Amino acid sequence: MPRYYFNVKDGQALLDPNGVEFADMEAVKDEALRCSSDILRGVHGDHLWSGEPWVLWVSDQPRGAGNTVLTLTFSATVPQ
Repeated sequence: MPRYYFNVKDGQALLDPNGVEFADMEAVKDEALRCSSDILRGVHGDHLWSGEPWVLWVSDQPRGAGNTVLTLTFSATVPQ
């Protein structure tokens, strides 16, 4: 089974050195949504609401190298 690496950029890059094996892209997409939801649920403070994009990208090589197989980008703002 192929191994995929889940990397996050939230002001700084957090690069996955280990990865996880998945049988197909549907499983990778499901995990990307679950992982993003879990991480964003735990974000507190004003940084998330600054409008700066929060990005999760999945690569086929460790530490964000290789090919990017999918990207999720979130941006949040509060009207003033």
